[in-house]
Amino acid sequence: MAPRGDGPVGDSPSRTLVLGFDADRAIVQCGPNCLAVLGHDPAGLIGRPAADLVADDAKAELEALLEAAAAGQERTAVLSARHADGRGVDAVVTAQPMVGDGTVGLLYVRVALPPSERFQDPSLMRRALMDDALTRFGQSLDLDQTAKGIVDVVVPHYCNVSSVLILESLIAADEVHEETGSAVMRRIAVTSEDEDPAWTATFPVGEVLVFPEGTPYREVLATARPVHLAHVERGDAGDIAEKWRRNPVGHLLSDVSMVLLPMIARDTLLGFIACTRVQGHRRFDPYDVEIGMEFAARAAIVIDNARLFSRERATALALQRSLLPNRLSAPATVEVRHRYLPGSKLVEVGGDWYESIALPGARVALIVGDVAGHGVRAAVTMGRLRTALHTLANLELPPADALHVMHELMIELGEQEPHFATCVYAVYDATTGTLEVASAGHLPPLLAAPDGANAYLEVPPAPPLGVTGGAAIESREFTVEDGSVFVIYTDGLVENRGRDIDDGLARLRSLFTAETVGRPMEDLAKATLAGVYADQHRDDIAVLLARLHRMPADRMASWPLPTDPASVRRARGLVCSKLTEWGLGDLVYTTELLASELVTNALRYAPGGIELRLLFERTLTLEVLDRSAALPRLRHALDDDENGRGLLVVSQLAHRWGTRRTTAGKVVWCEQVVPGVPPEPEEPIPNWPGENHHR
Repeated sequence: MAPRGDGPVGDSPSRTLVLGFDADRAIVQCGPNCLAVLGHDPAGLIGRPAADLVADDAKAELEALLEAAAAGQERTAVLSARHADGRGVDAVVTAQPMVGDGTVGLLYVRVALPPSERFQDPSLMRRALMDDALTRFGQSLDLDQTAKGIVDVVVPHYCNVSSVLILESLIAADEVHEETGSAVMRRIAVTSEDEDPAWTATFPVGEVLVFPEGTPYREVLATARPVHLAHVERGDAGDIAEKWRRNPVGHLLSDVSMVLLPMIARDTLLGFIACTRVQGHRRFDPYDVEIGMEFAARAAIVIDNARLFSRERATALALQRSLLPNRLSAPATVEVRHRYLPGSKLVEVGGDWYESIALPGARVALIVGDVAGHGVRAAVTMGRLRTALHTLANLELPPADALHVMHELMIELGEQEPHFATCVYAVYDATTGTLEVASAGHLPPLLAAPDGANAYLEVPPAPPLGVTGGAAIESREFTVEDGSVFVIYTDGLVENRGRDIDDGLARLRSLFTAETVGRPMEDLAKATLAGVYADQHRDDIAVLLARLHRMPADRMASWPLPTDPASVRRARGLVCSKLTEWGLGDLVYTTELLASELVTNALRYAPGGIELRLLFERTLTLEVLDRSAALPRLRHALDDDENGRGLLVVSQLAHRWGTRRTTAGKVVWCEQVVPGVPPEPEEPIPNWPGENHHR
């Protein structure tokens, strides 16, 4: 508990006695407040040795201070001064040299006030609270730090114990919606002058509560006016403790003086500051309340600014997190990692995005884009583009075609607000080990082989999305060595104000050598951002890394089928044999039926030969390839129709199904869930993109 004094006198943070001494170390001058500081009569000290003012064990140290002053040097030490009543008093003693009139130097003896003599002078309290308080706790826009600064100013200049409570809705970054006495509050700062743990245990930081009826805390919230309790009797404290059902409150608040100062900004009650003076100190009076309310008004402005900043930041982060993918999907043979780092610490949103989308047939779309500009507007445009590109990827458009559609969309958006973006779009096929890449004004992707050989891929150049003129968007196909690492990124990773882009590209290549390319993907992802945190002028950064492995040959099967009705029966036999070999006997009947329907459709509507393919990954995929570019459409046949029910059967039996065009025709596919195998990897997923990185 805070120290208890024994009676009121005057107030000052400390009390200082000034003494003059001569060459013989005798006192020749004495300040008039000697009686208040050390209890001695000022006239009685004249002529006495200065050493008489300190305890025996401090005489040698005082002598060293006096010698230094005689030699023209100023020295300070903490010594045990001797009070007239014989008790020791800790004092800060400074010896300062002087010139002339027989005085060799001055001694400044500063002692702390006893508890009973504090909080007496309102001008001292006002100066301590108002002069530099705002600069001390108003520098931070963080609610917790601001509240801690407030209580550190209030204690010890205004009271012995203080806490700050604000509406819980402020912590949640929502609009203030309740100002009544029943509002939910949170205590965000508590401090006591002597750091007594009883106060922090009884009034814990972070506690969320609703104050009970009949307590002064409920009154200050209901009236939004200060509550002044000049003296809390023991019975009153016990009554508060009983209503609160918190027994220690009765002991701590017994015989204290308390004032609750509401914090109001823009006619809105934000919370209050609870100030307590313990027994033995001067009690709060109305003038003290007036001083406290003036301080609370300033504190409310700072709290309100922190509230607005917290809400705006939370809104921006929620926007960014909703626009970026909350998870990345890929085939089992492809390992993907990402990093996202906003360029601004104040507005942590931008126009960079990344995407990894698992496609049917053991394929994956890997995308990174960058909308020109920063902030919320760039993030909104990024969200539109990402949504559109995600849809195009699920429609299984080739990379060049997808970027061309995106280009048209950007031109349309540019009619409302000029914008352009760069993007690189790659599709990796784990069945063939090929990588098809298209780029619209983006930096070249990096491909690192398992032996450390790496190079930037030469993709046909094209202007950014939304920029008219220039070459058409084209794609290029690369054969990828098994286990290679594919890296796509935005320009913030390799370029800044102090580094040329060529140096940044060379640095990125140097990260993927024979010694490092085989390291875990998480280590590689961290290495890509090494050194960028200290750059205060960086651009937004998005990085996507993928380790590309081919699908094992024993998990794939492909058979050409002639354009003969007997191919349907042959397809069923091939499917049955392969599923039995893979241990998927439970799926034989359903897969045979699906194969029959898809092969029959291909024989009926497509010219030339067809191909049947089975892929066993986390799911079982059945594909039928033919030479017709016409995509089948699901329809509901009438009762007297002889045809049109095949795809309806497929949609009912399969987990999902779809079609995609190829250079030679099309593919119709369907997926089934393998018993006991989840269709998606069971991995811990961060709550939002880049969460682990930002920690």
